[in-house]
Amino acid sequence: MKYMKLGSKPDVFQNDGNNTRFVATELATDIIVTVGDVKFFLHKFPLLSKSARLQKIVATTTNDETNDEVDVSDIPGGPAAFEICAKFCYGMVVTLNAYNVVAARCAAEYLEMQETIEKGNLIYKIDVFLTSSIFRTWKDSIIVLHTTKNLMPWAEELKIVSHCVDSIANKASIDPSEVEWSYTYNRKKLAEENGLDSHWNGVRKQTSVPRDWWVEDICELEMDFYKRVLAAVKSKGRTSANVLGEALKAYTYRKVPGLLEGSINSNSVDVARYRNILETIVWLLPGDNGSVSCSFLLKLLRAACLLDVGENCRNELVKRVGRQLENASVKDLLILAETQEEGSPVYDVDMVVGIIEEFMAQQDSGGNGEILEVTDPAMGFDPNGVKVLSVATLIDGYLAEIAKDPNLPILKFVGLAEMISIRLRPVHDGLYRAIDMYLKEHPGLAKSEKKRLCGLMDCKRLSPEACMHAVQNERLPLRVVVQVLFFEQLRASAASGNGPDLPADVRSLLPRETGNSYGSSRSAATTYTEDDMHGAPVADINSFRSMRVINKSGGSERSSGSSDMNNGNGNGNGNGNGNRNIHEEKKVSKGMLMPKKILSKIWSGKVHSGENSSSDTSESPGSINPDETKSTPSRITRHSVS
Repeated sequence: MKYMKLGSKPDVFQNDGNNTRFVATELATDIIVTVGDVKFFLHKFPLLSKSARLQKIVATTTNDETNDEVDVSDIPGGPAAFEICAKFCYGMVVTLNAYNVVAARCAAEYLEMQETIEKGNLIYKIDVFLTSSIFRTWKDSIIVLHTTKNLMPWAEELKIVSHCVDSIANKASIDPSEVEWSYTYNRKKLAEENGLDSHWNGVRKQTSVPRDWWVEDICELEMDFYKRVLAAVKSKGRTSANVLGEALKAYTYRKVPGLLEGSINSNSVDVARYRNILETIVWLLPGDNGSVSCSFLLKLLRAACLLDVGENCRNELVKRVGRQLENASVKDLLILAETQEEGSPVYDVDMVVGIIEEFMAQQDSGGNGEILEVTDPAMGFDPNGVKVLSVATLIDGYLAEIAKDPNLPILKFVGLAEMISIRLRPVHDGLYRAIDMYLKEHPGLAKSEKKRLCGLMDCKRLSPEACMHAVQNERLPLRVVVQVLFFEQLRASAASGNGPDLPADVRSLLPRETGNSYGSSRSAATTYTEDDMHGAPVADINSFRSMRVINKSGGSERSSGSSDMNNGNGNGNGNGNGNRNIHEEKKVSKGMLMPKKILSKIWSGKVHSGENSSSDTSESPGSINPDETKSTPSRITRHSVS
């Protein structure tokens, strides 16, 4: 830190302990200067010889030369600043530094200690010190700017603030290789600056200065000064948007405690200050996409909801998040609803809907209005499609989390799921998991609501693991379970080369390798009605389910039962010995026509039965081969652990 010493005489100012300051000298004092609660017993000659203001005051107050008393309580800097000026008048040693120089300069201006009164007066000496030392020093400029907050408007009128801002902005904008002064840096380097090897051919390189070296030091500034400094840095055009974004992120975490953890106290007395900081941060954000992370933007949005900031600020954050939603995480999207009343949803789903709408609008405006399906190589590569795929996966994960809310209306769940086209999801495992979670947390849904909910997913696009889980899931309607079994059998038939033997209308539903059917859209996969399910014998359906489990199992896997999407254990039907397993494998390879007959009955609806379509506990025949009818039948129970 730079400092300047003025005067040469010893400091003989003393304090009697009763807010009284005096000069220890044999000469009697002839003037009393009052500054607030402090009285200074001094001598006229040294003071009046350097202060034009005191000359005027003394000349107009009284003619009694032995008892002059003046009041300068409005002097900037208070008693401490006046004492510096008084010591200078007496020629005593006084030390100026970054912490007291502004107060001394403002007090000298108030007392009119100019060159017209005496050459080499205090104003001149302080201005030389500021120009030659303070404004050329990085940390001193920041300290001086910080001290000016209690010296307004004097510091502003004397251009001390503007000089400090310009000095800080100039140093922050220079090439990092030219930084030769100390700075505070306790954070990780920027991503593009990490991973640099400090050794090369056995010679240690000099540690490079990070491009955001200045970020932490200016976090000490108040919001008004910080805003001016950052605006000045941006105006110079030599600092990247990423560095500016990093500066804003560091300042927000410093000034708004709890933002990172999402635990801001909205009842704090500092709410108004936090709100002002947040709105200013949003206003200062660079316009470049990616200058700050999507996670940070969502934290700002969450804090904006807690602090009840203005609508314009929220809308700006929603737009910014929508531009890079593909980089968000499910945890960041879990924004609590403003109203936490009993019976109301826990999360602000409408806010997320607005973000997704903004994202889709960005995709439409950035292309030709049509997003290609990422999974179809014939359509080529579509960057927008890749983004939408990421967002679709994000939405599915978000749906699985908010589905745990018992107060979430089904219309909001369905509406959110349908915001991204079903065809843009090559795999529907995430969507299935969300639907299963909603069914688990909302057991009182009507059949029509369950049908609408399950209609969101395409059974052809479930992975084998998800299919195995769905087959045993008692929460799913029977119609959906049969669809899963149906398409799994089609897959197995295609894999074994039996695909061409299928009827033409059934084969049209066979998924291609890309996930699309040969001759129909997704709607063909869900043309079953409840009446169709009523017409299928339960024994046939369960026989098909038994074949599905046996066909998917093999060796030791058969004895362990079906797998569960969430690490649950299924109840398998492979309790026979090794010879029986081998025998069953032969039957599966030879008896593929058995399921086709069952499927034909389900598909054609020719078989009529009075069985209830919602029966989930019907018993399976235990074995497909008639020779094994004497063995104990197995009970295939559908279950799920979500």
